Amino acid sequence: MQLVLGSASPRRKALLSELGFDFRVVTADADETFDATQSPEELVLSICRKKIAAIWPEIAPNERLICADTIVFLNGKVLGKPKSKADAIEMLQQLSGQTHEVYTGVVIKDTGAEHQLVDCTTVRFQELKLEDIIHYIEEHEAMDKAGSYGIQDWIGHIGIVEIRGSYTNVMGLPTQRLYPFLKQLM
Repeated sequence: MQLVLGSASPRRKALLSELGFDFRVVTADADETFDATQSPEELVLSICRKKIAAIWPEIAPNERLICADTIVFLNGKVLGKPKSKADAIEMLQQLSGQTHEVYTGVVIKDTGAEHQLVDCTTVRFQELKLEDIIHYIEEHEAMDKAGSYGIQDWIGHIGIVEIRGSYTNVMGLPTQRLYPFLKQLM
């Protein structure tokens, strides 16, 4: 089976490539709205399934499609991708000095079956100065990331003081769980 990554994320592409798998990338616009009453686990899997549905018509019978979605969950509230710079600043101010969870759902589908996994990582930021938040938003790519930050980016280097769980999960793909899962399917 040939793998297909259904994602526009350069981080997911790099992580899957670093695992040693050959794959092609297909992207499609999928509705990423969600029901706020869903648990974080249900939410990420439901968005993955919307991505699968949008891309599935382009998948050949000998291909296996992988789609993922990541959210930041702070005090019972979902922080997705920011809609504006002001939204990004507000999100990072909310995360400042707080502990939050990052959930990533992965759905893998082929003509015979659908498999899923969800991973959760706990992350704690130190108190962030507004000038550092603004610098990050202005100088780095915060707009395409859940919670307005990338753990591998400058703000992660200066702001994150604790992480419990998978680092790559926070980047958007829990490689420690995905690798053996994919190897088993191959």
